[in-house]
Amino acid sequence: MVRRTQELGRFTDVALLVLVSLAEGQKHGYKMIGDIEEFSGTALEPGTLYGALMRLEERGWIEPVESAERRKPYRITESGRDALREQLATLRRVEQTGVRRVAWGQA
Repeated sequence: MVRRTQELGRFTDVALLVLVSLAEGQKHGYKMIGDIEEFSGTALEPGTLYGALMRLEERGWIEPVESAERRKPYRITESGRDALREQLATLRRVEQTGVRRVAWGQA
């Protein structure tokens, strides 16, 4: 996904992007970075991602998965899914309000 409004900067919350990525299934950091860039057009630096992973794990919204591999996968928890649903509902309200206001400004 290529952004057409690069000059606006990043209007994304990294935690939200991580939760959306993990809602599809467990992933390790490198795979999350690729997935997030693909669906959102946001290129995350590893340090940014791992800081968000640490905060999400502290909140109990994600958890590490046992793995024999060197890379540590994570999965979303039920409380993480609840938080994601709540945030997506808020974003829908913001989007709907924005669409109405932009249309009103063109009238």
